[in-house]
Amino acid sequence: MLERGVIGVSTANRREWLEKALSERALGLVALVVVFFAVIVWPFPSPLGVVLGGMLVGGRIALIALGFALVYRASRVVNFAQGDLGQVPATLVVLLVISAGWSYWLALGIGVVASLALGGLVEVLIIRRFFRAPRLILTVATIGLAQVLTGLALFIPNLFNTSALASRLEPPFTVHIDFGGVVFNANDLLTMIIVPIAFISLALFLQRSSSGIAIRGAAERADRASMLGIPVKRLSTIVWALASLLAFLAMFLRAGAVGLPIGSVLGPTFFLQALAAAVIGRFERFPTIALAAIALGVVDQAMTFQPGNRPAYNDLMLFGVVLLGLLLTGRAAKGRAGSEASTWQAAREVRPIPRELVNLPEIRIGRWVLGLGLIGFVLSLPAWLSASRLDLATVIVISAIVALSLVVLTGWAGQVSLGQMALAGIGAAVGGAMTAVHGLDLLLALLGGGIAGAIIAVIIGYPAIRRGGLTLAVSTLAFALVTWSFILNQEFLGNWLPSGRIETPQFLWGAIDISTDTRLFYLCVGVLALALLAVRGIRASRTGRVLIAIRENDRAVRSYGVSAVRTTLAGFAVSGFLAAVAGVLLVHQQHGLDVTNFAPSESIQAFSMVVIGGLGSISGAILGAIYVRGAAWLLPAEWQFLATGAGLLLVLLILPGGLGAALADIRDGVLRAIARRRNIIVPSLLADRRVEELVPIKIDASAIEGIGDSA
Repeated sequence: MLERGVIGVSTANRREWLEKALSERALGLVALVVVFFAVIVWPFPSPLGVVLGGMLVGGRIALIALGFALVYRASRVVNFAQGDLGQVPATLVVLLVISAGWSYWLALGIGVVASLALGGLVEVLIIRRFFRAPRLILTVATIGLAQVLTGLALFIPNLFNTSALASRLEPPFTVHIDFGGVVFNANDLLTMIIVPIAFISLALFLQRSSSGIAIRGAAERADRASMLGIPVKRLSTIVWALASLLAFLAMFLRAGAVGLPIGSVLGPTFFLQALAAAVIGRFERFPTIALAAIALGVVDQAMTFQPGNRPAYNDLMLFGVVLLGLLLTGRAAKGRAGSEASTWQAAREVRPIPRELVNLPEIRIGRWVLGLGLIGFVLSLPAWLSASRLDLATVIVISAIVALSLVVLTGWAGQVSLGQMALAGIGAAVGGAMTAVHGLDLLLALLGGGIAGAIIAVIIGYPAIRRGGLTLAVSTLAFALVTWSFILNQEFLGNWLPSGRIETPQFLWGAIDISTDTRLFYLCVGVLALALLAVRGIRASRTGRVLIAIRENDRAVRSYGVSAVRTTLAGFAVSGFLAAVAGVLLVHQQHGLDVTNFAPSESIQAFSMVVIGGLGSISGAILGAIYVRGAAWLLPAEWQFLATGAGLLLVLLILPGGLGAALADIRDGVLRAIARRRNIIVPSLLADRRVEELVPIKIDASAIEGIGDSA
């Protein structure tokens, strides 16, 4: 289906679409004027030079944000690798100029070519492999791609025999302009020139070129566009190349303004500012996105200019902007075909043992032997593990609880959360304060922390779930950033947070001793067992079935009078409760509130556990926790990316169902062999033999003759 207002509509509809677009641009201009008033007069008064500097910062943000929107318009995915697509060629250019001494303009030309080539290669080698996959699965793939590209950017300095942070990239000429009390140099002048040229070129490409019009028209239904002769795959390559070019220009200009972190990972703030602008513009309205990015840059610089400001305040403002933008923009528009990513064919759940086989003696004995063997193995771990290895086993158990919380939200409800460890951090702060400050029992701390996590999940989840689409990933990532920098920071909320060493508290008012590492390990295993029972119960309940139905087709569920928002929000509340309970256990296992355990990168790593283990698979979540945490402990630092970024991509490419589904395939192979040996027909397992081979059919000739005579 081609996009309304672009191809195949009447003149009246085209006029209506144009008037709507103009009104949106007018609203964006009004909002920008309001922002300027706020930063010049109240509440962040700043000189005009700071405002102009903020506009330059916002222009660089807008380039990243427009890359988000471009990919979303063409592929209906949120590209979490957008910033990293630009960081790789920008790192190469900066090192060519600073370390190799190349010409500024020659290195810039090489960077442009490298960015276009990188975007094209990424699309052909990775993105195209997911051409027919659900859009939500492709979004997950971009998370793994981002980590792979980050590793590539960290590797590039080794080619130049340097690992130091690069200084600001010096411009090729000298200019000093004093405006509003701020001195602008040649790098700022280049931003003033390059950003508007990029805006105009992108607009002309989308509105005037045949490829641009085709990209806009093929955004909703690639299959129908292909039937009309539109080369969808080639257009996808063009889109990713252009998105990579926009990201490179943003990172290159940023290298001249504030420097580029060579040999370290780019912070999430700049990335989230662009993502917030894209959210405000619904990932589709290019003028609104550009104006929102410029406004965010102005506000950010105005806040930075204020005396006594802290970067955490800017993160708090950014989180508020994301939530407010989600509340004010309403539900995302959807095409006639349905929702943006209504099906999750790759979210494969492990089927139960078929009824035809479940009561066989060998099946029953095998289940008991495997179950008792697994329980015995887990309970015997403290007897033969060292103290450090036992701590690792405890962390794996706690991580498995976090992974189970993501199974409920991501595997069943079809929502992506990139802030799950931030919810665990909330539980850790509340639970740690309840035991260390107020002297309460650990059981009360587990309940209190879990309830706090559920409440916060509802607060941050409602705007995004109401909006629909993949915006929950955006709001939870913003929440992860503000939790790490502000909420769990002793500098700001020290009176409310536990400080110093947290001693092991009482459990059940002293009835159960958990003073040793071994006993604490057994407690964590017991909580994991309760979480498993609770999650299985939810899956078997009406709520679990409705969550699965919403994941597959939310419009069909709403047609039956079911509130998809309320049910999904309930699933997020359960998910937040489990994650916060895990945080309470972690803060007592670590004997202190270490904020690094709840950094945004930890949330992404937790999400990787579920993808690697298998979306929707309870057993796979535990396997994923063992794989990711175990690899982080056992593998050298330079190979740990195999447990997250590269490992996530490999699983999606080779084992779309994850480790849990692979284990289920082995189990089904054994069941198929048992059914074949006993000559039992099991329809759900019939994959390699015909029914006629299992049950010989005897035909009565006299009966056939009788039928023929009666006819």
